[in-house]
Amino acid sequence: MWFYKILGFVFTGLATMGVILPLLPTTPFLLLAAGCFARSSPRLHQMLIENATFGPMIKNWHEHRAIPLRAKIIAILSLIFFGGYSVIFAIENTILKILGTLIIVYALFFIARIKIHPVHPTLVE
Repeated sequence: MWFYKILGFVFTGLATMGVILPLLPTTPFLLLAAGCFARSSPRLHQMLIENATFGPMIKNWHEHRAIPLRAKIIAILSLIFFGGYSVIFAIENTILKILGTLIIVYALFFIARIKIHPVHPTLVE
C-alpha cells in the first residue's frame, strides 16, 4: 500500500511538471497517479479527482476511456524521440536494444489504440 502511495506522489509530481514543461505529458502521469492512489488511499484519490486542474482529466478517462489529442501526440513523440535516443545512443548491449525497441513498439501500439476525446475548456494539458 505504501509503495502505491509513494508512486502516486511521484506521478502527481511528474504530472504537475508536465503542465509547465511542453514535452512532458501530463495526462498519462496523472492517470497513473490516480490509479496508484485508488489502490492505496481513497482520501488522496478523492482529492485528486476533486482538484480543479487535474480532476477533469481523470473524470474524462473514467467516463470515456479517452485522452485529448494533444496528450496522445506528446506521448507518442516522447516515446519516439526519447525512447529512440536511448535505444540508439545510450544502450550498448544488443539484447537490451532489442528489448527496449520491443517495449517502445508495444507502448506506441497501446497509446495509438486509446480513443481521442475532445478537450473540455477547463482541461489543462
